[in-house]
Amino acid sequence: MEKFFKAIEEKIRKSGYPGEVSGEEIYTEISDEAEDKEEGSYLFMKKQTDDIMFEYRVDILEDNINLATLTIYTAERKYFIDFDAE
Repeated sequence: MEKFFKAIEEKIRKSGYPGEVSGEEIYTEISDEAEDKEEGSYLFMKKQTDDIMFEYRVDILEDNINLATLTIYTAERKYFIDFDAE
């Protein structure tokens, strides 16, 4: 799982987002939100601080969860990360 968490963090860094992120925390937040949800695509929003909002697009499948995209909104700009793109 550590490799998976690092891959999340690396994609976010490549977007240019300068803030600290934890792949493990992101995964935990998504898993908690997805629990007991039906299969489908969902948007989850999480206010990180007064100035930072994370918007996750998550696909909940029968046997797993796919973090498709993450949009990070800051006071300065918006960062978009597409986890499904190479």
